[in-house]
Amino acid sequence: MTTASTADAVGSNRWYLSAAPIVRALIHLCAPMAAGMIVGAVYNVINAGFIGAQHDTALLAAITFGTPLLGLVMAVGGVFGVGGGALISRLLGAAENDPARAGDIKHASSFAVWGSVIVGAVLGALGLVLLNPLVSLLGADAAAVPATTAYVAVMLGFVPVLATTFCLEQLVRAEGAAKQSMIGLILSTVGNLVFDVLFILVLHWGVAGAALAMGLSNLIAVAYYAQWLQRNSEFVSLAPRWFTLRADILKPVFGVGVSELLQSAFLIVTSLVLNNLAVAYGDGPLAAMGVAVRIAQLPEFLVMGITIGVLPLLAYAYGKGDRARLNAALRAAAVAVGGIVLVFSTIVFVFREPVFELFSDDRAVLGIGLTILTAQLAAAIVNGFTGLMTSLFQATGRAVPAIVLSMAQGVLFIPIVLLGNLWFGLPGIIWALTVTEILVFVAGGIMWLASRRAIDRGLAEGSPERAEEALAMAEG
Repeated sequence: MTTASTADAVGSNRWYLSAAPIVRALIHLCAPMAAGMIVGAVYNVINAGFIGAQHDTALLAAITFGTPLLGLVMAVGGVFGVGGGALISRLLGAAENDPARAGDIKHASSFAVWGSVIVGAVLGALGLVLLNPLVSLLGADAAAVPATTAYVAVMLGFVPVLATTFCLEQLVRAEGAAKQSMIGLILSTVGNLVFDVLFILVLHWGVAGAALAMGLSNLIAVAYYAQWLQRNSEFVSLAPRWFTLRADILKPVFGVGVSELLQSAFLIVTSLVLNNLAVAYGDGPLAAMGVAVRIAQLPEFLVMGITIGVLPLLAYAYGKGDRARLNAALRAAAVAVGGIVLVFSTIVFVFREPVFELFSDDRAVLGIGLTILTAQLAAAIVNGFTGLMTSLFQATGRAVPAIVLSMAQGVLFIPIVLLGNLWFGLPGIIWALTVTEILVFVAGGIMWLASRRAIDRGLAEGSPERAEEALAMAEG
């Protein structure tokens, strides 16, 4: 940020990162993020309704089987977007004290964007070559294989677009432009709904049409984000000429981004284990899981709007060395997360049955789905605080605790769900995630307490790397 007066900067997004009152800054950063994610969650519910209107349980099951793959695609974008975005916010904060630090932002942004494009293209191509084994790995049974194959094949063709969308959205938010981030999400969602009506209801392309609609709508978001950054960002550049493999760019991007990748990778593994265990009970539980997860996303996405939205503020304050602002933002975000979980999870729980009946009139599916939804909402109570701790670790460049926390869910879930299935059958599978989330939250709290000294050192030294050096010297 330049040395212009605060009055001149009031209208800029960066003012919210640098000097705005904490509550005002949180509203600016988190409300649009939460709104955009809620719009996306509502779309997911409506999309399930479009598929459910075909009255074919195998189609709903196909979307459930394809969910882990979509998580992997988002993880690719997350490696570059979350890692690059956190680095950019820290550099913006550091630039207030040392303007020379802003010069690295162009390198960080170009590396993040083109890295996501290249890796996304490679993964998409490999997935298409190995399509049949991939569908089998996802756990699709004989009845769901045709629909799952169609859904996955189209999705793989759009992997570079999907990964780049997620990356660009993080870079836009890194500058405090939460409103623009929301606009991109809404444009994508509206486009998706329009394409769904065309491809599913008019052309009757089923789940392949749903995947095509998702890919094309994300292309709209890519165009919007790229255009906005090109016209409005002072430091961020998407030009290939700024692409670099310098260690001081790669290390912080991958140090934070790998935690996103591992978290998504373990979520994929857990989803695969879950699908393969649940398929033994028929397509009904799988279809119920798909619908229940989408309904539970409404309060979960509100919480994610806070935990993800606050990350640039935490990173900026950390890079600037503003201890008071970082702590105030963390406290305010924790209060907001607790309030949202309490209020909105209660609302969804109270109206869970009439909402679920919109998607299935099968009483067996309904009964299982309500149990799954209850378990999902119980898990959300602690999951929000775990997400906030993860954002703190990512914002402050604490790669090790961020990675450990990202791995914890998968490492703990697999034995818990296997034992739950062995001892309790389907109910054991359903409640395994809730038990896992509680244990992960406890682990996150322990790591947060253990990291407080290093974070304080980083605030004093101005970067995670310098903090590690200073800590080593102090202990030596």
